[in-house]
This record gives sequence, structure tokens and C-alpha cells, in this order.
Amino acid sequence: MTGVGGGTEQGDGGADEPGWEVDPDDESGAAVVAAVGRQIKAWREAAGLRAGEFGAAIGYGEDLVRKVEGGRRIPRPEFLDRADEVVGAGGKLAAMKRDVAEVRYPKKVRDLAKLEARAVQVEAYHHHNINGLLQTEDHMRALFASWLPAYTQDEMERVVAARMARRSVFDRAPLPSLSFVQEEVTLRRPVGGTATRRGQLERLLEVGRLPHVSIQVMPTHREEHPGTGGLIEVLKFPDGSAVGRSEGAFSGRPVSDPKQLRILELRYGMIRAQALSPRESLAFIEQLLGES
Repeated sequence: MTGVGGGTEQGDGGADEPGWEVDPDDESGAAVVAAVGRQIKAWREAAGLRAGEFGAAIGYGEDLVRKVEGGRRIPRPEFLDRADEVVGAGGKLAAMKRDVAEVRYPKKVRDLAKLEARAVQVEAYHHHNINGLLQTEDHMRALFASWLPAYTQDEMERVVAARMARRSVFDRAPLPSLSFVQEEVTLRRPVGGTATRRGQLERLLEVGRLPHVSIQVMPTHREEHPGTGGLIEVLKFPDGSAVGRSEGAFSGRPVSDPKQLRILELRYGMIRAQALSPRESLAFIEQLLGES
């Protein structure tokens, strides 16, 4: 991932000042950021430092310091580390990195990531884009760069970081069962250009060979296709409960009622049956990679 070169602004000190903007619609996240800001200000004042002096000591401008203390800017981890050292907080400010680690991501992404982190089984069919869990960082950036209205650089860094963080689902223990069906067109579309597409196809092959992951390709030439209603996602949890959504059912709202979930599972099951097998799909992806 890229580092601090994302959303930056020139402060009084003239140095780049990295951070994330606070989502005004995320009340719980904004409350966390405000609380962290108050603690930083309290420690700064107890150390007898003005905002400008404090900023110079930690390597940032006064403007950013005031925004962080006022709860209008989410501090990056290195900001908190330096602040802790300068005011002699003994690790108390640095420990707040855990508090802001999640709120830097958009709330809807945090909610999805929490569900994925609990799931023992994930089933996902995507028809317009490659599933976010399967995307490379270069693919994400190219994809987000094409959206309208355009993201600011700060927004870009936040959504990319959030999506990258979700990929931890591939590594956690116990390993969940992950099943993906991708439309053929999503693999052929050259998002980001030839090099980015090749990297994305290589990533699909890498993930698709994991023992707990199944990737299948739905050929474009299929005459009958139960997935024309749009994406389908179903997440199942250890206690036997589940949640699912589909663009083509229940107005796109998440559902947990067993009767509604059975409809989504029926559709997903038919999609899987009509798609190429996992072995055939990997061979097809290898063929596409060879042609690119």
C-alpha cells in the first residue's frame, strides 16, 4: 500500500500533513476521533506546549494539530507515536492507535468487514466487477479512479485501505470456506491497463489455488442464466445464522430470514452449477493470462 502520500495538506510548518477526513455521517466514528483529539490536546497542554510548538516537535504543521485535536481529522499511527514521545505519555497516546484503526475506514465497509470476519462460509457472485476480496491494490485504484463523482485523494486512500484490510479473511483461523463466481467479462475488462490486468489474473490464480477457496467463471455464452438479477452474497456464521443480499431480490436489502435466504442460496447454487468448475475456471484464467 502507499504510505502518507495520499490526502495531504500544507500546514504552517510547510510539511506534508497526512491524515484521513472524518466521515460526517459516521456518528460513532466521529465520537472516537473527537475523544482521541481531546486526549492529545490535554497531554499537549500538560506538557506546556502551544499547538505550533507541538506540531513542529512531532513533524507536522499547526493546522493539522488543531484539526486532530478538534476531532476534524483522523490521525495516522505515526502521528500518535510521535505525539506520545514528545509529551511523555508513556504509551497512552500510542495505544489509541487501536481506537482509530477502524474508524479511518467508511462505516459501511467496517460493518461488512466485521461480518466477513465472523463468517465461516462466504458465497459471492459478481457480474460487473471482480469481487473486492479478490482485487489487487492496483486494480482497486484503477477501478475507484473511474468512478463518478471522482474521489479525492484522501477518499481514495481510505477506500483502498479499507478494501485491503478485508483481505485478512483469507488468512484467519479457522479458515472460512470462500466461494466466488465471476462473470467472464469481469476477467476480460482491462481495468487499469495490461500490466494491472495481468497482476489481477495472477492474483486470481494464487487465491484460487488455496484449499479453502473456490473461484468459478460464468461463461458469457450461457443462454440461461439465473444471475441476471445482479450480485448475490451470502455469509454464514458459526451459530448457524446467516445474512445475504442481492440486487435482484428484496430491494437489495440485507436479509436474514431463512425463507429469503433459501431463495438466494437457490439462485447461487444454480449459478455455480452453470459456471465452469473450479478446475476449469483456473485453466480458463491461465489461458486469459497467456493471451494478455
